[in-house]
Amino acid sequence: MADEQIVFPNNEFERLIRLSELDLDFTALEVSFEDLTRLAVKVTGTQMSLVNIIDAHTQWTLDDLGLGVKQAPRENSVCQYAIMSDMPLEISDLRIDERFTSRDFVERLDGLRYYIGIPLQLESGINIGTLCVLDSEVKSLTPEKVEILLIIAETVVERLKSMQKIQSLNASLHEAYLSKKQAAHDIRGPLSGIIGLSELINKKGMSSKVEGLLQYISMIEKSGRSLLDLTDEIMSEDNKSPVDDLELSLSLFKEKLLRLYQTQAKSKGIQFTVNVDSGNESVRFSKNKLLAIVGNLISNAIKFTPNGGIVTVTLVLALILEEKLLEIIVSDNGQGMPEKAIQQILDGKAETTSGTSGEKGYGFGLKLVKELVVSLNGQITLSSDFQRGTEFKILLSQLI
Repeated sequence: MADEQIVFPNNEFERLIRLSELDLDFTALEVSFEDLTRLAVKVTGTQMSLVNIIDAHTQWTLDDLGLGVKQAPRENSVCQYAIMSDMPLEISDLRIDERFTSRDFVERLDGLRYYIGIPLQLESGINIGTLCVLDSEVKSLTPEKVEILLIIAETVVERLKSMQKIQSLNASLHEAYLSKKQAAHDIRGPLSGIIGLSELINKKGMSSKVEGLLQYISMIEKSGRSLLDLTDEIMSEDNKSPVDDLELSLSLFKEKLLRLYQTQAKSKGIQFTVNVDSGNESVRFSKNKLLAIVGNLISNAIKFTPNGGIVTVTLVLALILEEKLLEIIVSDNGQGMPEKAIQQILDGKAETTSGTSGEKGYGFGLKLVKELVVSLNGQITLSSDFQRGTEFKILLSQLI
């Protein structure tokens, strides 16, 4: 059987950066492209259609019609070859292509035969995945049908871009909302002081009967209370902030990570757990880039942990004055790494290494993690004992 390996475009890191900007949540996109996969099958007369996104380690299926696959190791996918070019990749019979002839999904009597993948192109040379159709029979599509698939693929990309713009707009609205609340909070303190001072002067005025003073003090107090009521109203509008799809809690974060990575761990015989600090598990915080950061660390940990090993994620949220401090720890008892490799990762210069089952990689996932953490003004630390395991710790601060 031919060795499975990942193939990378020359601009792989740039591709991953652009993909991370979409900030996709693969647990929330199951029905977003169902109409387009159905259209692709109808147009081509094939049995199956998928919309796939390919990150550093994994092929994620946003929607699939007929195959029943939600994710697959990147090195085991056909679509990783389709993103190498801006042109469609058509294979009439997978059995006679040496890259796939020995794959399990081809060797079976009822296995896959036909494949065509249309790159999902954000811009020239930046292919984040594919729209593909497959069949258990040998086929070849007419140029007219391929042209329609190209149009469907463009529609997938435009839909993804629209989702990103909506998310960006919601983030801007949320930022404005937080700024409004912060301004109200900043105003409230001085106003309370003014009201307290006016009350004190009012009492003094009552005892000294200073002529005309009480009327002015009463006006100051009433104006202050009116503004204070307004700031209280602003600060109590928690249910009016458009942020449900922009935020996570520790419990929701745990649920998403288990849904996304439990399958990968089980396929390699690894025990995968997510531990959550019980103190603030319902407090919400921004999910900006968190799934990409932690997902890459988890996939990397699974890659370098042998069968029977353990990968653990620990999530802790501390509330300190007006700050939320999110701590994320991803640890494993895998093969660990030498000091040189640790420094390369912290410098954003991770190099090619192979996983415990021979998986190939070029360190793009860890380089992306460093880039994203820095962009969020966070901190990343790494400790590792060679042949004993590795621990990544991420610290991210957010204003309350």
